[in-house]
Amino acid sequence: MTTQPIHFYQVGSFAVGNRLLDDDGRTVQSDPNRTNSLDSGHRACQGCGEALGARYAIDAAMRASQGRLVAVNATGCLEVFSTPYPETSWRIPWLHSLFGNAPAVATGVAAALKVKGRSDVRVVAQAGDGGTVDIGFGCLSGMFERNDDVLFICYDNEAYMNTGVQRSGATPPAARTATTEAIGSEAGNAFGQGKDLPRIAMAHDIPYVATATVADLHDLEDKVERAMQVHGARYLHILVPCPLGWGSASSDTIRVARLAKETGLFPVFEAVDGKVTGVSPIRHRTPVEEYLSIQGRYAHLFGKHPRTDIIARIQAMADRNITTYGLLAEEPADIDPKGVDV
Repeated sequence: MTTQPIHFYQVGSFAVGNRLLDDDGRTVQSDPNRTNSLDSGHRACQGCGEALGARYAIDAAMRASQGRLVAVNATGCLEVFSTPYPETSWRIPWLHSLFGNAPAVATGVAAALKVKGRSDVRVVAQAGDGGTVDIGFGCLSGMFERNDDVLFICYDNEAYMNTGVQRSGATPPAARTATTEAIGSEAGNAFGQGKDLPRIAMAHDIPYVATATVADLHDLEDKVERAMQVHGARYLHILVPCPLGWGSASSDTIRVARLAKETGLFPVFEAVDGKVTGVSPIRHRTPVEEYLSIQGRYAHLFGKHPRTDIIARIQAMADRNITTYGLLAEEPADIDPKGVDV
């Protein structure tokens, strides 16, 4: 990815994609000829991070594949708000599967294209964290094990938002959901549970694994492009804040995503063949309180009786990520799939 210093003199505009950069350094979203894969008219909530993540990722995949792309979509928020019968906001070949079998359906599409000799058409599967970490976990592991030629994208909003904000395997500790209420001595979601899907994907030794957030468009698009240059199973995990479920302001979606990375709670990295090859370093290290305090799902940690003990445990998690992935160093840490420095 090319980089150059740039000064922005205009603020408050709705322009996306750094139009003041040279053409080679601009994002797909700055291109007036972009696909607009997820078009206007969908029913997403105001400030929906998943709508942004899907548009950014699929537009980038469309450019990388020269418009020859098939997308398979699991049941979930993205499917529900983009295809209210009989309408659709998708402007690409798009299939809706069940909640848990998007990886298997995408595998079938890729196999059919291979039989037809259509190596020029690529396949992307997408789901939320529920359809990835929980309900679709078995199918996804099988896709990884077989090294099927599919890019699987998880849009992680850290709970089952479409069905009422229930806990998922990606819900972070202490977060309040409809099934992890803010009561008791250890209020919110329990510590020590859930799944770290990027590391699980790395443990399968697949060709490419990466994480990204909607707060860094250049990084997200660059990783989609690299993933599309590779054949075999690939996994991209994108953090997409949900104002409804997280209790954050709809105007703070990008800010929240940026703070998740800058605190170290969401490490942004990429891995090739099971080894971390690069990280997105923290530019301004931020205490976790700044991230937690602007989300209603953590309101029980503050107020008249702040839970400094729980906040300290969350800070320790962030600090551990910073050390494990080398997020403050120039060179990334050497990490095995189990997350142990080697």
